[in-house]
Amino acid sequence: MTDDRELEVLARRFEQDRDRLRAVAYRILGSTGEADDAVQDTWLRLSRSDTDAIENLSGWLTTAVARVCLNMLSARTTRREAPLDEFDTAEPEPATGPEQQAVLGDSVGLALLVVLDALAPAERLAFVLHDMFAVPFDEIAPIVGKSPAAARQLASRARRRVQGARATADRDRQREVVSAFLAASRGGDFQALLTLLDPEVVLRADPAALATGAFVAVGADAVAATFSGRAKAAVLAEIDGRAGLVWSAGGTPRMVFDFIVADGRIVAIDLLADVETLDQLELEVQPR
Repeated sequence: MTDDRELEVLARRFEQDRDRLRAVAYRILGSTGEADDAVQDTWLRLSRSDTDAIENLSGWLTTAVARVCLNMLSARTTRREAPLDEFDTAEPEPATGPEQQAVLGDSVGLALLVVLDALAPAERLAFVLHDMFAVPFDEIAPIVGKSPAAARQLASRARRRVQGARATADRDRQREVVSAFLAASRGGDFQALLTLLDPEVVLRADPAALATGAFVAVGADAVAATFSGRAKAAVLAEIDGRAGLVWSAGGTPRMVFDFIVADGRIVAIDLLADVETLDQLELEVQPR
């Protein structure tokens, strides 16, 4: 395309898709600099193409930027496997800036960048395009050089690894929150408790727990007041694979503090003391 006016019109049309293309590129590459390069390369390809033959420009651009990203990922992998005397073998650090967090926060999460980086290029591209941008597998297949069924398998393998990493991150975050809650409770730090509790947090207790003197409460102030300066005899424990607290007597668990954490805050605490209920839980008390 050599007509300056037509090129200007095409450039304006490209700008309408730029943010989306940059989001696609960043989620695939995990680098803002590389994402910008991929988008610019896509524009160059468009400006040199016969746009009259393109029926769906947005779809064409998505495919084009995905191909560019796949080439960049493959080149990155090749560099890592090159002889030691040809390339710098230091692994790049995961992207951790505020811009990266903002871009990834809605769909992946910063903690999963490392997991995505460990995926094979085709797996990463298939997962990002399908799971984050709803691109059909019959459109992903030619990009990765596979059949639609094979492209589906690539995304499925990637999805399992991402889900496993997300579950691990969630468990780690739960442990951090519960540990901080225990420390604030033991120290009587009311303000620290408030920061850990959702404003609408609910404290519940089963009949056996109520019989020991426990009671229910609703709201951060009420729950913080209940635990401030208390829970000194409780210890950190794994409860069915999630962090919680256990109070024992004579080496036998007598009450479990089961926490529900969402978005880094405690939204509910269940006090469980029913013997049959406790027997059904998988409890692993953590060392002090």
